[in-house]
This record gives sequence, C-alpha cells and structure tokens, in this order.
Amino acid sequence: MNQNVTEVRVFNATMQKFGAPHTIIKQYQHWSVLLRPAQATLGALILAAHEPVTAFSELSSSSFNELREITKQLEAALAKAFQYNKINYLMLMMVDPDVHFHVIPRYAQSKTFSNMDFVDAGWPTMPDLKQVNLTDATQNDLIMQHIQKCWH
Repeated sequence: MNQNVTEVRVFNATMQKFGAPHTIIKQYQHWSVLLRPAQATLGALILAAHEPVTAFSELSSSSFNELREITKQLEAALAKAFQYNKINYLMLMMVDPDVHFHVIPRYAQSKTFSNMDFVDAGWPTMPDLKQVNLTDATQNDLIMQHIQKCWH
C-alpha cells in the first residue's frame, strides 16, 4: 500500500522525529519506510513499526511476516538506486523507544548523487551515525524520489 504524503498517517513519536509524514518513502500495513534526514550514508533509512510496542518481541506475527517482504523490497530498491556494498540494520531504541531500525547502506568508496559526494565514514567497520553527509531538504527530496522510482 504505497501512499503519497497527503494520505500518510503518522503512527508514533519516532516516525515524527524522523520527519514523518514528509520523509515517508513507502508505507505498509504494519511498517513505514522513511528517509533518515541525517544521511550517515547515501540512502540511509528508518524502518518504523506502527504497533505501539517498545520491544521487538512484542510485535504481532503479521508484523513479522510483513517485515520479510519489506526487507526484500527495500534492499532491492537501494541496490538499484545506489549499488551499496553491504547493508546494516541497527535496532538501537535508546532514545526513541518505538520499534524501529536504522537501515544503513554501506559503501567501500564515496558515492556521488545529485552533484554531491557522500562518504561512509565508518567503512569497513561499524557505521558512524555521528558523521553525516550534510544534505538539505532539496537533496533529501531528490534521494527520496530516486529511491521511490527504484521501488517495485
């Protein structure tokens, strides 16, 4: 169920913190995929659960089932959009307690998109979420549009 911004429902404070509804790339019954406004790497996303739970184990079976399909689509879209080398899913939930993942595409070399060079400061070790590629709203919109074009 892909919805455009005017139809999107914001489900929790975590999604709002990461810019919903404006950053939502794709919405499903149990999850939303959002662009992470602070682009630690090119195409960094948030995968946020809609259910009002604060532990991964508390999600419903249907939410877990949907997650499998979403990760397939998400990985295919990011691979097509940016040809990442690896992908990391980080479930941190220390500050934002709603169930969500930081989805971080990883790159061995810098990537250029829309006349901007994006660096993966943590490669080849853990992603460095404090080192971000400084994008503005226009660049983030272009990244979102490109990912949406690559989504099947």
